[in-house]
Amino acid sequence: MEFECDVVICGGGPNGLMTACELALAGVRPVVIERRTEPGPEYRANGMVGQVVRLLERRGLYGRLADGGSPRPADRFMFAAFPLEFGRLEHNPVYTVLVPQQRIEAMLAERARELGVEIRSGHTLSGLVQNEDGVVAEIDGRHRLEAAYLVGADGGRSLTRKMAGIDFPGVTTDHMVSRAADVSVPDSLRDAESGGLRIPGYGVIPPFQHQRTERGLVVFAPYPGGGRTMINVSTTGRPGTAEPFGVDELRETLEYVVGAPVPIGPPAGDGPHKLRRLVGGNTRIADRYREGRVLLVGDAAHVHSAIGGPGLNLGLQDSVNLAWKLAATIQGWAPAGLLDTYERERRPVAERVTMQTQAQSVLTGPGPEVTALRVLFGELLAEPVVLQRVADLIAGADVRYDMGVDGPWVGRFSPDLGTVQRGARAVLVDRTGSLAAVAEPWKSRVDVVAEPVAGVTAMLVRPDGYVAWVAQDDEPDVETLRAALRRWFGDA
Repeated sequence: MEFECDVVICGGGPNGLMTACELALAGVRPVVIERRTEPGPEYRANGMVGQVVRLLERRGLYGRLADGGSPRPADRFMFAAFPLEFGRLEHNPVYTVLVPQQRIEAMLAERARELGVEIRSGHTLSGLVQNEDGVVAEIDGRHRLEAAYLVGADGGRSLTRKMAGIDFPGVTTDHMVSRAADVSVPDSLRDAESGGLRIPGYGVIPPFQHQRTERGLVVFAPYPGGGRTMINVSTTGRPGTAEPFGVDELRETLEYVVGAPVPIGPPAGDGPHKLRRLVGGNTRIADRYREGRVLLVGDAAHVHSAIGGPGLNLGLQDSVNLAWKLAATIQGWAPAGLLDTYERERRPVAERVTMQTQAQSVLTGPGPEVTALRVLFGELLAEPVVLQRVADLIAGADVRYDMGVDGPWVGRFSPDLGTVQRGARAVLVDRTGSLAAVAEPWKSRVDVVAEPVAGVTAMLVRPDGYVAWVAQDDEPDVETLRAALRRWFGDA
């Protein structure tokens, strides 16, 4: 059956664009359908946290966001409004890059077009039919687009998910109200030492850190460059009025939470400016990530609180995990059941993210009983082993897939490999110089490199950066290597 493209991707946000880039690198033809014709005015994610930062470096994309250099782990971060000193850790996995989502989208769209991806803006999925051979996507009620598979990357209200008949169980809460706006702040209130917000009668709110009081939660975010300052205030109750949300309401709520007036004003310039009142929230995971030839990534598959910023780490790694397996299936070399490992590997990660964001929401809530819980939790965080566990949780470094074999690093995101995976291919790291002949039958799918990895003689790394096999002996077991190659990359 001839298709206009191999994969239709519904949604041109970061997850859809990353899926498109990965598919194109694998030699598959995606088409992205996006309802917007230009970037939305709303600020969403404010950066990325976790393993995805290192993954972008491997694809040669980190420098496009961070203006060169290599990512470094963050010495400090937050969990449930607790300031954490990760510089104390021997192994700090918490990498960050502070850029707005619009810039991330623009970078990924630029990269997708470089790779020949067609992005059709101003179009919406209006119908979906699939059979054993492929899918037919109806676009705008007028056009048909036929493909082998369709990927829904169209957010928490995903039309793809609904049309595929996939349920979205979970919980909805309405007790918390989040108010956020770009504002102007008098220079006299900016703390010269910390860069935070100095409030007479209260104290200093450090920059980019959740500050909890008995009445709510405050974030002060003076973004680099001086062009944008955002304040977010979350409270239980106090739903506001039916009037449109504005800076006056944010100022009143901020005074309620900190117990002192703060003379903030509207931002300067033309914008777009953030101005949002959000009542309640959702924690949901799709009951399945795949229905026939339709698959879900990112917020289409799971939604959760944004506290701690785990969303892009979760969603973009969904995309990278799915893309190479989908490409292998389309190209005909995927071993049996490879595509099914997408949900098997990624669902537990989504469950872990929803768990920790729900826990953070409880720990940052108002009330003396929460304060008591925080005292106990703070004592636990003073223990290095607990601090390491929390760091691994934030970064997703505690994720371990079942690879069918044992060994250090197996199932985990691999150690630093530089940019040897820029082409989104599997690599066999071989310091012995003897394994190229073993991997020769898979040379169209696996590159052999001599990149040094401390304590490791040889290592097989999948395209998504996770380790499928490892050897520490001077004479690696070639039979277990062949088994791993067959398991993940098909018959020789």
